Amino acid sequence: MAYEMNFQPVLSRAPELIEGTIATIELSAKSIVVGLAVGLVVALGRHDGPRAVRTLATVYIEMFRNTPLLVQLFLLFFGLPFLGLRLSADEAAVIAISLNLGAYSAEIFRAGLAAISKTQVEAALALGLSKLQAMRHVVLIPALKVIYPALTGQLTLTVLGTSIASAISASELTLAGARIESSTFRSLETFLVLAAIYIAITIAFRILYALVGRLLFRRKVPPPSMRAASAFDKKEARA
Repeated sequence: MAYEMNFQPVLSRAPELIEGTIATIELSAKSIVVGLAVGLVVALGRHDGPRAVRTLATVYIEMFRNTPLLVQLFLLFFGLPFLGLRLSADEAAVIAISLNLGAYSAEIFRAGLAAISKTQVEAALALGLSKLQAMRHVVLIPALKVIYPALTGQLTLTVLGTSIASAISASELTLAGARIESSTFRSLETFLVLAAIYIAITIAFRILYALVGRLLFRRKVPPPSMRAASAFDKKEARA
């Protein structure tokens, strides 16, 4: 007898699916913000820090890049209570996913930093830019432009990776789907709906990344000192 698909039992639980979708978006957003901050700090430390800092950064990166996210999640949620620190499922999920993203994004950031030569920074300082201006205009923004496609790809994987948090019953979409499936016994329909929602979430995040990229990398007016230097170079070239 052919299987007859019936989405009605699943769609009738739409409030749970909506709640799970919102929880997944919140978990993704928190993890991305924290993970990128951690990754940038670690990348700066490994790229231009003292030997001890570079060593610690390398250990962190290798540890989190060479172990599964699920194992990291279990260590935080089930292991820390033995040390007297108990985290909620949602807290453990945010920390584990953030640290995992931090390790991967640190290497991506480091690749971008390595693409910017030190002579460019020295030239910017010689033209009168402050260290903060040089870091922003000459190092961070150009480096981010180089690595942006790889970085957004990693962020997309992070959004999809939030589904692993269902293993510790953290609030997110896959957990909501598992509960619906266990009560409706409509496995195929449930996970087809989940797949469609995840596709919609990732497309929405990719549109957001594109908008952020346009905002960050649109043509900007250079600082006064750089404009003056450019004008001087043009006069020298004409002479």
